[in-house]
Amino acid sequence: MVTRRFAAPWVPERQDIIWIDCNPQSGHEMRDVHPFLVLSPRSFNERTSLVIGLPMTTADYNADNPFAVIAGVAGGAKTGKTSYVLCHQPKSFDWRCREARPHPMKQINSAAFAQVCSLLNQIIAIG
Repeated sequence: MVTRRFAAPWVPERQDIIWIDCNPQSGHEMRDVHPFLVLSPRSFNERTSLVIGLPMTTADYNADNPFAVIAGVAGGAKTGKTSYVLCHQPKSFDWRCREARPHPMKQINSAAFAQVCSLLNQIIAIG
């Protein structure tokens, strides 16, 4: 008898970086498909189909943004573009309906994630 192993369906986890479509947008919100840092835990994401997190960008003007945290280099050494997490734009999206998928960066490192959480807490004063 052959035992078949089925891969568990992908669900975003806390600290993951995913691609998500931010449309529709309004005002100064980001639009189109962008990397997104997941803040909510996998159990929440799986049960609700929502993901809570922060958008990411490689726009150079964020080097002076006091609400942006450096996440690393997008695209590796090939592009050399610094990737920023925008801590002042927390969002929730239905990741299933928006067809989210893993980003090549996979996850943000723990030190940068702690910095993101600390800055976000300064903004919303929740903890």
